[in-house]
Amino acid sequence: MIIVTNRIKTKFGFAAKMAPMFTRPGALQKMEGFVKVEVLMTKNLSEYDELNVNMYWNTVEDFTQWKNSAAFKEAHTGPTNTEQESPILGSEIIISEVASTLESNA
Repeated sequence: MIIVTNRIKTKFGFAAKMAPMFTRPGALQKMEGFVKVEVLMTKNLSEYDELNVNMYWNTVEDFTQWKNSAAFKEAHTGPTNTEQESPILGSEIIISEVASTLESNA
């Protein structure tokens, strides 16, 4: 399993508004190899907000299929009103392989 993290810096006050956008039901859930998505908000930052959008996939190839799909392009189409400035200050994609896990015995 792999985890693709999109680390997104936003203007202060925007992370909580944006977080639900990444977990709306849709085409992502039907993609082969998709496991889940979770959105984390970094705490204790004072100059900007940060979201870590973790997407769990069975393989890198499954993620690549998503990234190259029409559904991905549609999901990432911004509003047509360009008068409004984007709250996103920057982003970074990190791909990790799950090497070891531990789960509760309870």
